[in-house]
Amino acid sequence: MNERLEDRQVAEEPIIVVDYDPAWPLHFERERAQIAAALGELARTIDHIGSTAVPGLRAKPVIDILIGVDRLNRVDEFAARLASLGYVHRPHDDDDVRLFFRKGTPRSHHLHIVVYGGVEHVRHVRFRDILRADPGTARDYAALKDALAARFREQREAYVDGKADFVTGVLARAENEDRHE
Repeated sequence: MNERLEDRQVAEEPIIVVDYDPAWPLHFERERAQIAAALGELARTIDHIGSTAVPGLRAKPVIDILIGVDRLNRVDEFAARLASLGYVHRPHDDDDVRLFFRKGTPRSHHLHIVVYGGVEHVRHVRFRDILRADPGTARDYAALKDALAARFREQREAYVDGKADFVTGVLARAENEDRHE
C-alpha cells in the first residue's frame, strides 16, 4: 500500500475505546514470540504495555509493545527484520529516544523501541505497573480516555496530548512518593 495513503488512513481512523478483551494478553504473547524470533539478540526485553496490558481497563484495541534494545541507531536493521511481520517504521521527531512501528490498517499493534533501562523504557513499564497496582488511577485513566475519545474522536494529536499529560502527572506523583519513602 502507498505509504502516504496508509498515513492518511491511520490519521483518519476514529479513536474508539472499547471494553477490556481477555484475549489481548494472548495476542501479545503470540506477537511477542514472533518479534523475539525476528529480532533475536537485538531485543533485550519485550513487554506488553499500555491499556491492553492492564486487566479490566478500557482501551483502544491496539496491542502496545515495548522493546528494550542496546542502541537505537539500528533502525534499518529493525525495520528489515520486522517487515516480515507486517510492521512499518513511522519516523517521529523523537526518534532519538524512541522508534515507533505500527502494524495493520486499521492498526492492530504498536511497537515502541527504546534503549533498555533508559528513561523511556522505565517510564513505560512504571506507568503500566502503576495502572495494574492502583485501581483508582486505572479508573481515572479509563474515564479520561473515554472523555478524550468522545471529544477528539477525529483529532488524534489532541487525544494523545491529553493522555500524555495524565501519564506525566502520575509518574511525577510516584517519583515524589519514592523520594519520601
